Amino acid sequence: MSSIVRRARSSSLPNFLAWRALGFRTICSGGLGIAPSSSPPASAGIKILESFKEEFEVGSRVVTLETGKIARFANGSVVLGMDETKVLSTVTCAKSKSPGDFLPLTVDYQEKMFAQGLIPNTYMRREGAPKERELLCGRLIDRPIRPLFPSGFYHEVQIMANVLSSDGKQDPDILAANAASTALMLSDVPWGGPIGVIRLGRIGGEIVVNPTMDELSSSDLHLIYACTRDKTMMIDVQAREITEKDLAAALRLAHPEAVKYIDPQIRLAGKAGKQKKEYKLSMLSEKTLEKVTDLAAERIVSVFTDPSRGKFERGEALENIGKDVEKVFEEEGDQESLSILPKAVDTVRKKIVRSRMISEGFRVDGRHLDEVRPIYCESHHLPALHGSALFSRGDTQVLCTITLGAPGDAQRLDSLVGPPKKKFMLHYTFPPFCTDEVGKKLGLNRREVGHGTLAEKALLAVMPPEEDFPYTVRINSEVMASDGSTSMASVCGGSMALMDAGIPLRAHVAGVSVGLVTDVDPSSGEIKDYRIVTDILGLEDHLGDMDFKIAGTRTGVTAIQLDIKPAGIPLDIVCESLENARKARLQILDHMEREINSPRDQQCRLATLKYTNDALRNLIGPMGALKRKIEEETGARLSIDDGTLTIVAKNQAVMDKAQEKVDYIIGREIVVGGVYKGTVTSIKEYGAFVEFNGGQQGLLHMSELSHEPVSKVSDVLHIGKYITMMCIDTDVRGNIKLSLKALLPKPTSRPEKLPVVKEAVSVETSSFGEAVASLPSVVEPPQKSKLAVPAVVIRTAVESDEAEKSSHEEKNTKPKRAATVKPDRKLKSTASKQTVKEDETLSSTATEESRDDCGKKPCRKEKQSDNEAGESPSISARKLKIGTEMTAKVHQIRTHGLVLDLGGGIRGMYKFEGDEETEFEIGDTLQVKCTSFSSKGIPVMALVDEDDV
Repeated sequence: MSSIVRRARSSSLPNFLAWRALGFRTICSGGLGIAPSSSPPASAGIKILESFKEEFEVGSRVVTLETGKIARFANGSVVLGMDETKVLSTVTCAKSKSPGDFLPLTVDYQEKMFAQGLIPNTYMRREGAPKERELLCGRLIDRPIRPLFPSGFYHEVQIMANVLSSDGKQDPDILAANAASTALMLSDVPWGGPIGVIRLGRIGGEIVVNPTMDELSSSDLHLIYACTRDKTMMIDVQAREITEKDLAAALRLAHPEAVKYIDPQIRLAGKAGKQKKEYKLSMLSEKTLEKVTDLAAERIVSVFTDPSRGKFERGEALENIGKDVEKVFEEEGDQESLSILPKAVDTVRKKIVRSRMISEGFRVDGRHLDEVRPIYCESHHLPALHGSALFSRGDTQVLCTITLGAPGDAQRLDSLVGPPKKKFMLHYTFPPFCTDEVGKKLGLNRREVGHGTLAEKALLAVMPPEEDFPYTVRINSEVMASDGSTSMASVCGGSMALMDAGIPLRAHVAGVSVGLVTDVDPSSGEIKDYRIVTDILGLEDHLGDMDFKIAGTRTGVTAIQLDIKPAGIPLDIVCESLENARKARLQILDHMEREINSPRDQQCRLATLKYTNDALRNLIGPMGALKRKIEEETGARLSIDDGTLTIVAKNQAVMDKAQEKVDYIIGREIVVGGVYKGTVTSIKEYGAFVEFNGGQQGLLHMSELSHEPVSKVSDVLHIGKYITMMCIDTDVRGNIKLSLKALLPKPTSRPEKLPVVKEAVSVETSSFGEAVASLPSVVEPPQKSKLAVPAVVIRTAVESDEAEKSSHEEKNTKPKRAATVKPDRKLKSTASKQTVKEDETLSSTATEESRDDCGKKPCRKEKQSDNEAGESPSISARKLKIGTEMTAKVHQIRTHGLVLDLGGGIRGMYKFEGDEETEFEIGDTLQVKCTSFSSKGIPVMALVDEDDV
């Protein structure tokens, strides 16, 4: 240190530079820091990762198994690859055993979005709780692996499968199952594997091994098969009504393909596998088993041979037996036996039930081996819902309900492979009360998800194609009581509920669970004898060797799930079970079809409408406020997707209300023949304008208001009136013609009664003593007259006199020629259409107080005798109604008709007809009938034929 100080003092540099020159880094907290040496650090050594690899081919695809490079601390780890899809599976095992008497095996399968180079869409941008697909893949790995662990091995084991990369072509679930088997082979955990798992499809009748996801979409069979070298471990099938014969052939073809995975695993374990560790197994002692048999066997036999006992009666009796045996061991102080007593009692019970089935062919409830429990079916159980059904088989009972939704209600699937959405869902619920237990509901349950997916696969095969039935369908299967095979009861109840909802299923689907009881040689492990059991109880499922769930129609199988307890079952027994299940399935279908055999009328309505995106934006409104308001007010649900609006309603009334609101906001395409609703905005002489379909205007002409003539538009419509009409025509300029009468029933050709005047005719006496007829302005439109002579609208006498006087004053001319017509003049009537001006000229002719009598006789008239030459009888205007017959005098003769004196100062008019020539004289008496009134209240008369007088 002194030499360093001397060097600093001899330096001519400032002190702060001298410190740095001497190699000091800094002064910190009163101390000196030494700078690091300038010599280069020693280079890191190269670590060599020793890895082992196996490569083989399955179904024209290369498969690789590699270990030693990744997850080296795990008890066993392997990466399995096929093409660009790679899956890592690891195995770990607890050092000490768990306190329970079962194997605590946990299988976790996880797909992370980085495997396809994506970031999750979640709020936190990371993966959350396991999705349904991940739970299902975990079950798929667990089911064939669990039976191969040795009996009495109760150490906790965890298997984790993580997808490292995915090309989207191959489903990673099969790769994860084979990788899990290889990881167990590499670990020191005792296990009786390996197994091979294979996927098969059938396209055009040809079996395809390891099909891609695109190939599976066109396949009518999706088979997953797991096996050891000589026995079947697990089967999972989704099919489109495949026959039992074809299914058995596919299973026999799948077995040798799955075995191809076994030898590479054995070779890899020989290279890099660990020595199997000796674990202490919890086994039953023969002494304890014999003692429990002596104490409880006879009582257990009496319980199982009494078919009158139900599920809970049997359970209570067996529980009492177990308590009595426990008291005996407590008195003896045998603590070792007490710890395994429940397992011992269950073993004795299992031996008794199985031996009775094999030797006697009878079951605990007294049924034969192939007998199905009594069935109860009830559709439309909850009428307020879209669809519902109640299905009971024995003590097992399931309530299924249907909810229909719009396409936008489909479930989003955030998975690496498969479709992005799912429009058909079945949610299975197993509440604690269905087994009279107390429990908590905690999120997704693996068992519930698995059972619901199995029933969903079974029913999906008979659903109509999406283009014919665009609904989103959700089935809720609520287990009301459980005593075995609730998943197959969900299939039966779900099929009936779908029919009840009006969904056009191709056929009913039923399901049944088949069990197996075997007698195995202890020395060789070979099966000496076996019995196939149809429609198993919950107890038979627990005590048996197999739970083979098979669902299908009369034509074939739609779904299968096989779970076993022993270390494999021969494939021949599995294929034999298919026929037993088919016979039971047909019996169940008979009961279901008797309850409901065709879809009901759809109670829910769905409408799909096409609009422009701009129009749909107007419907949505700011932040979706307008769309939500419509849904709240109507109770319907609106779904908008790329120019398509889908409306889903509970019933037709709700649908109509929702469509009205949508039409009012954005309208829809105008179609000739379409029915629309709108509001009258203005009334003209010739018709009315109606606003409808989101602000469009259409003309409702006067002639389209009714099948009968309408005198005034205002008599039928008023501004603001909400009407329903039909579009009858559109032109190139966008003008829309509407009609009310197109929606009205057509009137009969010959009505029984003639229409009557709505308002009474009142008579007022003027100061000049003349009778003024105050006639109504609105009358019922007249029916077509049966007379050959048409009628003409004319004015009253007072109006005619005033018009003639004004005409004399203005023109100062003589009376018109019709008033002084010669007696022998012939008038020829015309049938051509007269203008309004001609009718007004005819009705405004001046009248005179008296006329000269003429001697000529016109046709179709009644000759007036000498004693009848006086005034025609007077008639009151109040009594003048449509259909009234009377005698009238010819008051004037005009070019196009006659002015008639009806008496009491009332004038009427008759118009000449077509080509018929008729001679009339002033003063002639005619028999006439009132047929209608003009818009001004003028009586319109017609001649009465002589045959009708």
